[in-house]
Amino acid sequence: MSTTICQVMGFLVSALGLAGCIAATGMDMWSTQDLYDNPVTAVFQYQGLWRSCVSQSSGLTECRPYFTILGLPAMFQAVRALMIVGIVLGAFGLLVAIFALKCLRIGNMEDSAKANLTLTSGVMFIVAGLCAICGVSVFANMLVTNFWMSTAGMYQTGLMQIQTRYTFGSALFVGWVAGGLALVGGIMMCIACRGLVPEKTHYKAVSYNASGKNIAYRAGTGYESKKTTAHDIAKSEDGRRSYPSKYDYV
Repeated sequence: MSTTICQVMGFLVSALGLAGCIAATGMDMWSTQDLYDNPVTAVFQYQGLWRSCVSQSSGLTECRPYFTILGLPAMFQAVRALMIVGIVLGAFGLLVAIFALKCLRIGNMEDSAKANLTLTSGVMFIVAGLCAICGVSVFANMLVTNFWMSTAGMYQTGLMQIQTRYTFGSALFVGWVAGGLALVGGIMMCIACRGLVPEKTHYKAVSYNASGKNIAYRAGTGYESKKTTAHDIAKSEDGRRSYPSKYDYV
């Protein structure tokens, strides 16, 4: 019962993490404009993985997608790739986990096959969670680097120059939480795999003697030669002589 609960909980947590990864990838607020010491507050800018947006105080929001791929920074494209790989692996892991659930009986699938599927889905969820966490962390590192470079450029001439600086957006926190959920769900699936593996039955070996004198067979170990001593031969001959037949009195 505990194995089934652990497996189902891992499945649900991993599915929630996958949904969070999809939501974070599609969100536009990966980086938001830093309004600290910024006198211009009528315009608010924020950027995502696929487009950049500008929101005005009047309530009008205009978004412009990135029309180029080669013109984007290499690290930016790496973040995109990591998030997409995480989503694809999570989707395949979710599909495999459905067939691996112990509470669902599909055909004549044995518990050993379900254990293998559970382990496979758990590994996929773990890798998907790591991809999401790495992608969000790389983007956050880019923001921190650009933020401090912009800050240094504002004060390098002695006069404060207004520059647009970006800070963490809500999509980063969604991505971190989603990656952590996928990672925890994958670990729970791997733990549940151990309970699904059938225990091996140990049989006691039974030895028996064949009709021959020098061969002794053992169950599971083949046969081995049996040494016959003079005492055994004498004992066997005495045993045969202890039962007289009717021809002894003729």
